[in-house]
Amino acid sequence: MAIFIEDGNEEIKDEAVVEPEAEETEDTEKAEEAVIEEEESEETEEPKKDAQQGKKQPYDSSKKKKDRHKNKKPEKDKRDEQIEELTEHLKRNLAEFDNFRKRTEKEKAAMFDLGARSVIEKLLPVVDNFERGLASIGSDQKVDESFANGMDMVYKQLLKLFEDLGVQAIETEGKEFDPNLHNAVMHVDDDKYGENMIAQEFQKGYKYKDTVIRHSMVQVAN
Repeated sequence: MAIFIEDGNEEIKDEAVVEPEAEETEDTEKAEEAVIEEEESEETEEPKKDAQQGKKQPYDSSKKKKDRHKNKKPEKDKRDEQIEELTEHLKRNLAEFDNFRKRTEKEKAAMFDLGARSVIEKLLPVVDNFERGLASIGSDQKVDESFANGMDMVYKQLLKLFEDLGVQAIETEGKEFDPNLHNAVMHVDDDKYGENMIAQEFQKGYKYKDTVIRHSMVQVAN
């Protein structure tokens, strides 16, 4: 609509409003393209959602048959079964033999220790006599020096033999009385020693490895 004014008079003329057709067609095409893109995006997103939600796939019977065929174990031959049975039997025999070997080794070691202890117990009085004889030589001036040296050599040889066998003398000097190692035969009250301390040793005790062969004979103070 347009309005013209001439000489104070208003003149009104109607004009038809013409809208451009090209703009309408472009808008409709863009709208259609947007709808098509949305539909395509929804179609691509749906399989992803299905996969994420863990939707079940259609059952495929042919695949299951193939899996059964793969998992099916082949039938064993009788010879293979016999070989497996003999192999298992051999393994059991080897295990039993190994256990027997270990058990016999322990028994032999125990028998050897028992025999060694018996021999050492019989040798201990001999060692005691050597110690007494060597102690008396110092006070006796009539004893030949070469004879004394010979006794001392034999005594040291016996001690070396004990050491090689694993025999050790039990310590008593300055030690506290231990009933597992010592045998108290006398008691004395002496302020020089602490309570339950060993004051004097009358006879040496010996251990073979971790076993006490003979307890030390001692005097306990306080």
